[in-house]
Amino acid sequence: MDTLFNTKFEGEPATHTQPGVQLRSNTYDLQESNVGLKLTIVSTVGFGDQINKEDSYKPIVEFIDAQFEAYLQEELKIRRVLHIYHDSRIHACLYFIAPTGHSLKSLDLVTMKKLDSKVNIIPIIAKSDAISKSELTKFKIKITSELVSNGVQIYQFPTDDELVAEINGTMNAHLPFAVIGSTEELKIGNKMMKARQYPWGTVQVENEAHCDFVKLREMLIRINMEDLREQTHSRHYELYRRCKLEEMGFKDTDPDSKPFSLQETYEAKRNEFLGELQKKEEEMRQMFVQRVKEKEAELKEAEKELHEKFDRLKKLHQDEKKKLEDKKKSLDDEMNAFKQRKTAAELLQSQGSQAGGAQTLKRDKEKKKTREEKSVSDGTCTTPGKHPVVPCALVVCAV
Repeated sequence: MDTLFNTKFEGEPATHTQPGVQLRSNTYDLQESNVGLKLTIVSTVGFGDQINKEDSYKPIVEFIDAQFEAYLQEELKIRRVLHIYHDSRIHACLYFIAPTGHSLKSLDLVTMKKLDSKVNIIPIIAKSDAISKSELTKFKIKITSELVSNGVQIYQFPTDDELVAEINGTMNAHLPFAVIGSTEELKIGNKMMKARQYPWGTVQVENEAHCDFVKLREMLIRINMEDLREQTHSRHYELYRRCKLEEMGFKDTDPDSKPFSLQETYEAKRNEFLGELQKKEEEMRQMFVQRVKEKEAELKEAEKELHEKFDRLKKLHQDEKKKLEDKKKSLDDEMNAFKQRKTAAELLQSQGSQAGGAQTLKRDKEKKKTREEKSVSDGTCTTPGKHPVVPCALVVCAV
């Protein structure tokens, strides 16, 4: 792209480790003499790098459809500003083919088949200096044959205009273009030219004997740029617009093949929508009533279960309470009996203690009397005035 537009586009190089296909869109304002060009370049980062390439084309198709949808929404507005609207629709797809020299990959055929009804495809053999001239010629024939046999429609330069019919017819025979890119300028003869330097020689980018770069630039920028825009609008966008409006219910004719105005289509679609809306409202109302009834039944059943559970718990509580009351009464009776037995035992013990005390006192008196008598008889009485009167002739008292 840098070589094609003779400029240096800013952008970060992408790695080949992306988990999926990502589309990067960059818009540039180019100026050459008094001619301005707003160019949008969309690169498909990670395309073909995954092990499973089955859905690699989907992000590209979705991106193209998104641009068509944005233009359609702008076109359907009451106040349209299409003259200043930035048209982001894709007008050309430069599909680069690896210079294998054998045949197209399945991924290439599937992707181009999905894209041919949405964008103008211009197939290009990249790095065409990697194979010889004879191999390149055979490779071009093989690619063309495979595209035709698989029903892939690539962009054909128009031949209906007499001014460009001859050159476009000739260029159609050169498809796919084999190109080489380089931004380095080398001195070849007396001129500075874009070329690639190899040990075996020099490949000139703008030499038609070396590659088809000049053919691509002439066809893409100088001759057929307006036709690419026209084809995008009149063919690819119109196809998308027609399919989209048909999905929305708009038709050109009624069932009797009579013209159908937009107002009639709108009214019919509106009535159909209102009918469907009322039908859905009725269905939702019936569903709501049904769910309310079901919920009420569930709540009643739950309430019934709760009442039954409450009654069971209440009865259980009453039984437990009665058992506890009976047990309490039994314990009270036992306690009363125990107290009576205790009182009787205490009374008996008291009576026994009193009787025992009297006998002990009597025995003590008798013992004391015996000791006194003994002391008197032995003459060892130590208690003055306390000895008994003993009948004897002489009584000597020692004090």
